[in-house]
Amino acid sequence: MNFNHISVLLNECIEGLNIKEDGIYVDGTLGGAGHSKEIVKRLDKGRLIGIDQDSNAIKKASKELDNFMEKVTIVHDNFKNIKNILTNLEIEGVDGILLDLGVSSHQLDEGERGFSYNKDAYLDMRMDTTNELKAWDVVNSYTKDEIERIIKEYGEERWAKRIAEFIVKERSEKTIDTTTELVEVIKKAIPSGARRDGPHPAKRTFQAIRIEVNNELGILKQTIIDACNVLKKQGRICIITFHSLEDRIVKETFKELNLSCICPPEFPICQCNKQREVKIITRKPILPSNEEINNNPRSRSAKLRVAEKL
Repeated sequence: MNFNHISVLLNECIEGLNIKEDGIYVDGTLGGAGHSKEIVKRLDKGRLIGIDQDSNAIKKASKELDNFMEKVTIVHDNFKNIKNILTNLEIEGVDGILLDLGVSSHQLDEGERGFSYNKDAYLDMRMDTTNELKAWDVVNSYTKDEIERIIKEYGEERWAKRIAEFIVKERSEKTIDTTTELVEVIKKAIPSGARRDGPHPAKRTFQAIRIEVNNELGILKQTIIDACNVLKKQGRICIITFHSLEDRIVKETFKELNLSCICPPEFPICQCNKQREVKIITRKPILPSNEEINNNPRSRSAKLRVAEKL
């Protein structure tokens, strides 16, 4: 198992969590345990709950945290189930939550997982390999309109319509089974002039399909709401995003939780009885330094937002 992992915005996350020695913290995206290891090092009588839906991540993190297991509980699950996970562990509230969204370094590096457009593999892209929906299903069974919508909405790809058309045409002759085959279709669909500059031509389409397969955006808003619900007073939530759609959801959800009234402006008196739930710590997202980007190019699009429970 090739598991290479570099934690993004590590110091900024540790500072954002404002860790207490006796606190309870949740790393909802355990990955290679880079963030978790730094959290648990700062705990005395505290506890870390590490969650990941990827079984390979669970194995790797267990090894990385082996010396700290008296303070660590590792759970193989999706962070969307954070309320149930904590209930099952008989934990009523936590002092901090970290979510590092998107595909991790090790998932990209494991060619056989199908996340990377630079490595030949079966079209899979499942973070949780027990799920039924694969990238192959999206590419070979979704309608042209569905594929176009996904690529346009989740990938923010200007050539979404042409890519969808070329995918449907190609699969009418033979199923598209591998990442390499899909990359070739995408390259044919995007005019050569548009492929000269910018990122890899398949980057946005692969991102879009991955988001669809793992329902990444569909679960995000409710997860943030649930996470804030289980925070203790003055507990912190830190969320790292890697593209504008994720960041927008985090930003808007924090703003909603920060409001003390959601009544229409024409109402003379508040009738919603909404209570302000969080204080936004980062009015603007924290970005990686030039040094971090140079050391880890995959961090270049990362953004960190932090909120505190009231």
